[in-house]
Amino acid sequence: MENSASHEPLTDGEFDRLEEFLASIGNPAVNIETLDGFFAALICGPDVVFPSEYLPTMWGKGVSFGSDAQAAELTDLLTRHWNTIRSELEGALREPNVYLPILLEQEDGVASANDWAHGFMRAVQMRPDGWSELIDNEVHGGTMVAIMMLHYEHDPDPQMRPPKISPEKREDVVKTMIAGLTHIYRYFDPLRRASASMALHASIGREGKKVGRNEPCPCGSGRKYKQCCLAKPWTLH
Repeated sequence: MENSASHEPLTDGEFDRLEEFLASIGNPAVNIETLDGFFAALICGPDVVFPSEYLPTMWGKGVSFGSDAQAAELTDLLTRHWNTIRSELEGALREPNVYLPILLEQEDGVASANDWAHGFMRAVQMRPDGWSELIDNEVHGGTMVAIMMLHYEHDPDPQMRPPKISPEKREDVVKTMIAGLTHIYRYFDPLRRASASMALHASIGREGKKVGRNEPCPCGSGRKYKQCCLAKPWTLH
């Protein structure tokens, strides 16, 4: 039986506990907004990336937990937030829907969205070759423009910075970023499923394990294997 709790969105109190842990790491570049953007890119991207690879990339290899109970709680919080993002984006394949990212407001009440874009691009840089297919695409590459504008807004290299973003323009850029996320998820869906299939077959070959029909699909969709990749043909564009 699937654990329904693993699909429940985090409460405000649980977000606070996750933020406390991120703050304890001592890396000012990592906060709940950065994590949200990082997860969104991993979920949208062309390849399946496992926690053993992406978590050290996010907060470093020297992170330690105070206890096994803390490690278990944080793993649960991360998994549930991952599933929330994935569920919202997966739903957009079937009906009009968008994922509303976590954007922290500054003292003036403005959500700059820079940290979210930094997190997103950090995940992109883990698989630059795969993402370049979208970024360089003349038809679909525009879905990345808003994210890259926010990522490079304060870049040390003046040539990398976009034109100055006014408060009114920022609101439009953020809205475009949110809408583009759905298109990115849809664009990479065939590649992502193919990547999950290859990872699954490699795992079976190494360990002789088989995914049960009623077990969660290894592609990360959150649905049962029989209702997801087992029932769908694999196509690559």
